[in-house]
Amino acid sequence: MYKVTKSFICRGCLNLVMSTGHTSVDIGTSANLEAVYKFCYLGDMLNVDGDSDAAVEARIRIGWNKFRQLVPLHTNRDISLIRRGRLYSSCVRSSMLHGSETWPVRKENEVALQRLEMRMVRWMCNVKVKDRVPSKELGERLGIDDIILILQQNRLQWYGHVLRKGDTDWEYEVDGSRPRGRPKRTWIEVLQKDCQACNLNREDAMDCGRWKKLIKIG
Repeated sequence: MYKVTKSFICRGCLNLVMSTGHTSVDIGTSANLEAVYKFCYLGDMLNVDGDSDAAVEARIRIGWNKFRQLVPLHTNRDISLIRRGRLYSSCVRSSMLHGSETWPVRKENEVALQRLEMRMVRWMCNVKVKDRVPSKELGERLGIDDIILILQQNRLQWYGHVLRKGDTDWEYEVDGSRPRGRPKRTWIEVLQKDCQACNLNREDAMDCGRWKKLIKIG
């Protein structure tokens, strides 16, 4: 005979339940929604902390899976490095950066993405760490730019769409006092830093062609 035991709840979910005091949310339509720590929405991972850690971790796993599926092509000596780089950009990097336009990325997230990409790049170029070949040189061999630069360009392109739409509902301040400790980095703060680095302003976004050109130059 089998002994009936209590349903398993992981520590993360258990801590969330203890902190919130309930496991569901009443939305007033005779239906309850389960309270969870994180969930996947349109391929992007969202979590209760509001940061991008869970999304970056999920995208790194997906990127590795996609890369391993294409290893026979990425390491084929009969295919030029430039073509391998194009294949990597269109199939692997695009899956790694899916939904990244709205990530409030931190330095730790950028470092994790860069480390992952360099492992893949060295694998494609058949170069080991002890060979001490600069990352920039390996990127030039494959004809690809730094993943952080592409991440910034994707973010600014999406920001340009938002500005041209003219809807300001997303620009609001949350009422109440901030919790103790260093405040979390927000998406708009990341964009402000990007605009300062590329010397961009809101007026530039009204011209789509000019905006794209300035992003590439930046």
